[in-house]
Amino acid sequence: MALQNRVTPLGEIVADPARGTLMGNRGVLHDDERRLGQSRWKHKPWIACTLLFKGRSRKPMTPGRYTELFFLDEATSLAAGHRPCAECRRADFNAFRAAWAAANEGNGLPSAVEMDAALHTARVDRWTRKQIRHERPATDLPDGVFILVNADPWLVWRGRLLRWTFGGYDATAPLPRGMATVITPAPTVAALAAGYSPGVHASAADAG
Repeated sequence: MALQNRVTPLGEIVADPARGTLMGNRGVLHDDERRLGQSRWKHKPWIACTLLFKGRSRKPMTPGRYTELFFLDEATSLAAGHRPCAECRRADFNAFRAAWAAANEGNGLPSAVEMDAALHTARVDRWTRKQIRHERPATDLPDGVFILVNADPWLVWRGRLLRWTFGGYDATAPLPRGMATVITPAPTVAALAAGYSPGVHASAADAG
């Protein structure tokens, strides 16, 4: 039976047998029976990691260890509110914070702590604990941003929309006119607009 450790662009953690291309971490969220409790995070650093790093091996949801979360691709992890890990994805982390600094008029490279604090404010409502969304003109959105279309997550990619599923992108649609409901946190949208290029699942090339 699939564990409840797959993350959607909506930030939900659900059970699905599809494998992801990145692993994430929000702290210890599961019990000794490998079941999620009520918490969906235990600290502000939400990171996205490579699946393989220095030969390390882990059994998912080992009691007392952090809960391994899995994403279809980097664009999905960014929409869910994560950022690149500074250890196993150092080059991506440095590129992300350089784009973050450029988006903020070059006010120096931010620390991981600074980015985590800003992301936490922008991704989760402190009272409802639900994902924060915002409105932007669809034609102003950079590649790698997720928007809602009829309550489903779609990726903005190369002038079109790609429909997200656990197994990959399976359909395309034109960009909508007017305003769009953006899922990806506003600080991350700014970093994408400033030049950060996220990894996307191979199915993006074949969708539709």
